[in-house]
Amino acid sequence: MASKSEMHMDVLSVITPNTNTRIPVKPITSHQKSTKSISKSRRNTPPPPLPMTISATFTFFFVLLSSLAVSSFTDNLPTTYDVISEYNFPIGILPKGVTGYELDKTTGRFLAYLNGSCSFSLEGSYQLKYKSTISGYISENRLTDLTGVSVKVLFFWLNIVEVVRNGDELEFSVGVASASFGIDNFYECPQCGCGFDCNNVDRATTLRSDSGPFLSSF
Repeated sequence: MASKSEMHMDVLSVITPNTNTRIPVKPITSHQKSTKSISKSRRNTPPPPLPMTISATFTFFFVLLSSLAVSSFTDNLPTTYDVISEYNFPIGILPKGVTGYELDKTTGRFLAYLNGSCSFSLEGSYQLKYKSTISGYISENRLTDLTGVSVKVLFFWLNIVEVVRNGDELEFSVGVASASFGIDNFYECPQCGCGFDCNNVDRATTLRSDSGPFLSSF
């Protein structure tokens, strides 16, 4: 019968391939197991987080740089008034306070945005009203499919659907009627609420029509 030490050695032995030779294997002590466990635990432990002050500083500079980049980009963009001037329209066909625009140069689709609706009267002439969003299709000397702009003729509000420049005149169409006005009426932008008569500034506020009131096309 084998002794206890021989049996213990048999349990902790390995049989080599193709032979019957048994090679004793040194058992792993509890100290070695503890050391390996600690080493593995250290490998799986994530690095400590950055101190709050450093993290906050990085965040601040990232936001600051992003803001500066966006500001620089938007500063280089043409304004809404620059865009309509590029298509040979005077800036005064839009009121002051336009906050932004969208333009598809391929189709000419154009949108202009105001903070809210805008209306004003021109002394001895018409009342005009602009919605917060004005849209249409713009090309050189022509605005078509216009929405968001209306004029009061007699007792009725009519939508201005087209604006065409012919030389030194602008022709405004409300569909069944149209009227032409000199370009010099639109060199300045009117202001919502008071038109051109703001802050008691003396200025001619009559929109002079070269073709008389809106005339029916029929």
